[in-house]
Amino acid sequence: MDGKKLEYKGEEALKEIERLTAKADEVQKNILKEILSRNSETEYLIKYMKGSKNVLEFKRGVPVITYKAIRPYIQRIVNGEDSSLITGHSITEMLSSSGTSAGEPKLMPSIAEDLDRRTFLYNLIMPVMNQYVPGLDEGKAMYLYFIKAEMSTPCGIPARPVLTSYYKSKHFKCRAKDPFNDYTSPDQAILCNDSNQSMYCQMLAGLIHRHKVLRLGAVFASAFLRAITFLERNWVRLCNDIRTGHLDSMITDPECRSCMSTMLLSPDPCLANEIEDICSCVTWKGILCQLWPRAKYIEAVVTGSMAQYIPALEFYSDGKLPLVSIMYASSECFFGVNLKPLCDPADAAFTLMPNMGYFEFIPLGENGTMLMNVSEEEEVSNEKLVDLVQVRLGCYYELVVTTFAGLYRYRIGDVLQVTGFHNKAPQFRFICRRNVLLSIDNDKTNEEDLHKSITVAKKLLEPYNALLVEYTSYPDTSTVPGHYVLYWEIGLHGSSKADLGFAINDYNINKVLKECCIAVEEELDYIYRRCRAYDKSVGPLEIRVVEAGTFEELMDLFINQGASINQYKTPRCIKSKAALKLLNSHVKASFFSARDPKWVP
Repeated sequence: MDGKKLEYKGEEALKEIERLTAKADEVQKNILKEILSRNSETEYLIKYMKGSKNVLEFKRGVPVITYKAIRPYIQRIVNGEDSSLITGHSITEMLSSSGTSAGEPKLMPSIAEDLDRRTFLYNLIMPVMNQYVPGLDEGKAMYLYFIKAEMSTPCGIPARPVLTSYYKSKHFKCRAKDPFNDYTSPDQAILCNDSNQSMYCQMLAGLIHRHKVLRLGAVFASAFLRAITFLERNWVRLCNDIRTGHLDSMITDPECRSCMSTMLLSPDPCLANEIEDICSCVTWKGILCQLWPRAKYIEAVVTGSMAQYIPALEFYSDGKLPLVSIMYASSECFFGVNLKPLCDPADAAFTLMPNMGYFEFIPLGENGTMLMNVSEEEEVSNEKLVDLVQVRLGCYYELVVTTFAGLYRYRIGDVLQVTGFHNKAPQFRFICRRNVLLSIDNDKTNEEDLHKSITVAKKLLEPYNALLVEYTSYPDTSTVPGHYVLYWEIGLHGSSKADLGFAINDYNINKVLKECCIAVEEELDYIYRRCRAYDKSVGPLEIRVVEAGTFEELMDLFINQGASINQYKTPRCIKSKAALKLLNSHVKASFFSARDPKWVP
């Protein structure tokens, strides 16, 4: 990638967006030609194209694949064979996926210039945001970023999450020249391998600079809410640090101690008292606006499964801070940006930048009815795929990507819907991950349907001042017939976190949770309801209410197993035995649907 593109800032970045999207078809053709030109001699492409660089040969002969097909090549490279198995470039690192959506981390090949592409997309964000929220260069961003300790493959290639790779890169470390990238968190705190110490120092820095903070955020909404929970547990200690001018002894990392000691140059009892008065309030509703009064928005992914966290974020901000999902990216490839970042989260649409990779799409129908017709492991005919500029408004697609680093016609697993176009480039709404399913018999429940049904059911809790904090699910086949199990963590509005509880034994609460069970089932699709009410092949849905803090422990479990705190997403369908054991050990009460869902033949 032309290094000059890293220089695009301000108006130049906006002009580059216009240029790329106006010629999206031409840019895409050139990207594919360049990929084939560089990689035609790889073992993988020779197998299907016999050394040809012809685009038509690629489209005719190279199959659509999942990770299962490319994994043997990646394993060979990990074990010491040459990168030329799949790419004409040296593979500089393997990027590990979060491993929480599909249940197992995957290793994705990455080359040096991939960092240039990611930086290019990052450089588009602030020019886009500044159109809607001017003056963001006049203060700081309290963004909570974390790294994961990297591993080394048998041949010495580092393996790490994509965000860890970026935060450790020169592109991130050299951002100081850009006034839009003035963060409250010192680099030493972000780059600390101990996530607990990192969180403490970043939160302390954010509180010290509270009157300079113009924007708040984390990569995912779940990580930002985890930070709020951390603050609820530790604000007394943080205030003590500010009051005394001395860092808590729990911070043992030398780099963290050094950078934070510089920030705590002298005692500041006035600031400590301000924070203490706010944090000691009975309710934390709107606390974000009180602690950071100049904040203009919260930036975090709140699309897809992250939409579950919107009510909690709105509670803590009292609905006064817009929730911004600005970028669409994955470990495999960075894709695009949201050109209308202040839109309602439900309407967030991402314009795919045609220079990031070569994009194709598996059609899934005009109204979502075909979403189940192409399973993850089913072979997809090459003739089915359509190019970026050929997608149709309103239709659903699964994204397929070809990269310089050695992924060819690789199924990302994301289901997207076309909501519009910016010039010739389509804009997509993220719908769900295809591979998150509940199934007992003929029923097939995807992530979007599960989320929609729970969104309806949880409204029954509102009259009781209750909030669904978090959820996941599990297809329990230990019973006959099997049934869906939902794990719900429930809290009460208007209470401090320490006092949160849920009166499970209260008759009305008991009754409403049974009603929630049937409300979920009523919103699930026709096939599920038929299996429940007519075929009797699926048993009554069960909600297991778990103790407060259970999902935070679940997050800790996955992080300890190798997931990155940045990339962590609560798995909406549990596959891990250890995770199930943890959830079941914290169940306070269990409720079942009292009747069959309505079903009309």
